[in-house]
Amino acid sequence: MNEVIRAGEEMRQLRAEMIKLFAGFGWTQGTIARIADMSQPAVSKQVAKYAGEDSAPPMRLALDQYDTPWLEGRLWGLAEAVVESVDTARCARRVDDLARGRWRFTPRTVDELRRLLEDDLSRHHAVLPAGFRAAYDEISRALDVPPKATTGTPAPATASASASASVRRTLAHQLQRDRLRD
Repeated sequence: MNEVIRAGEEMRQLRAEMIKLFAGFGWTQGTIARIADMSQPAVSKQVAKYAGEDSAPPMRLALDQYDTPWLEGRLWGLAEAVVESVDTARCARRVDDLARGRWRFTPRTVDELRRLLEDDLSRHHAVLPAGFRAAYDEISRALDVPPKATTGTPAPATASASASASVRRTLAHQLQRDRLRD
């Protein structure tokens, strides 16, 4: 029961942070309400709650960011795309657990997801697009190398400087999914 309560609290917090982020990008409250599956008055209340705060500049959205939450989100998005492409994917259970909030991102769970995903990419290489393997290789290399040693966009200095880890993970997940569809 505590897990359900904690997952609900985390989802409410994530939703509030996403609303704040999208409002900062200039999205209309109606659009945010439709995407968040909330009523427009509820979104309006959240936007008004954060209106008085000093907002940080909008977060840059690009796949070439190398902080750990961003890479975990990309890994999750890639695993989800593999599960949708292959019926017998071994990482399907973990992707479902992530989507339902029953599985948290820790170094151990990320390694497990990486092993399952690598196995799926090897076993089903004939069915999956080559872009899946290329994305996995890039994500895996970046997870193995500390963020300061990589080139490209640096990791944000603090979580408050751009967004929380859960928001970054969610955005990276969606951006990775969108990139794989193209």
